Amino acid sequence: MSGSADVRERSAGIPVAGMLGELRAFWTRGRPVERACYAVGALLMASGAVHFGVFLVDGGPWEGPVSWRKPVTFGLSFGLTLVTIAWVASFVTLGERARRRLLGVFAAACVAEVALITVQGWRRVPSHFNQETALDTVITRVLAAGGGVLIVTLVALTIAAFRAAPATAPSMRLAVRAGFAALLGALASGAAMIARGVVEVQSGNQQLAYHVAGALKPAHAVTMHAILVLPALAWLLTFTALPEPRRVRAVAAATALYAAAAAGVIAWSAVRFATT
Repeated sequence: MSGSADVRERSAGIPVAGMLGELRAFWTRGRPVERACYAVGALLMASGAVHFGVFLVDGGPWEGPVSWRKPVTFGLSFGLTLVTIAWVASFVTLGERARRRLLGVFAAACVAEVALITVQGWRRVPSHFNQETALDTVITRVLAAGGGVLIVTLVALTIAAFRAAPATAPSMRLAVRAGFAALLGALASGAAMIARGVVEVQSGNQQLAYHVAGALKPAHAVTMHAILVLPALAWLLTFTALPEPRRVRAVAAATALYAAAAAGVIAWSAVRFATT
């Protein structure tokens, strides 16, 4: 009996109600553009989940340039990234007009990328590096242009993240800045994948383009999601009894560990990329 009582006591100490209340507050107190991004991001993730159901029913390969994997992973990844960026940007010093424009353009680019990739998935043709038909060429170019838009908006948000933000706790400022810095690494690896793939396509090696681009996927993934992991940690620490200086040290330690792990993945991916 005493063991059960101890478990109940420990469970009662977890501020679940407070966490849920704060999560609701992100919606209720959020700016209109932030709520719109949350809603659109949820729809993109729902699209990814639906297409996973399609994959389970239809079958087929999971890997390769033509599979249901791409509508699934891009829907989930872009949806989660859109929600994350809208949330993290709320801790960044920005004028309201600039915030609306940056988040609005970012959301539109995310929707366009997922929509076109999904269209190609249903057409059963590759979505990237595909110039087999006039339509495929147009879609490939629009996807590349969308990627450029994503890079521009995220670089602008990264610059803004390093401005003074006295209303944001130091631990959250550190997490947001580290997350955006890692995100720039993800953008760099994404740009490298696209550039190498385009070179191979123009050389007549379309199948090789898919192979070499895939070599950097692990590095792209691990650096992309630091923008969620680190700020989420900083947020969770606000529900503990730790004073702010100790929260800063905890976030700094987590950032160092994440950076070390990411460096290992990047090095491994770079070797694969260079030797492919």
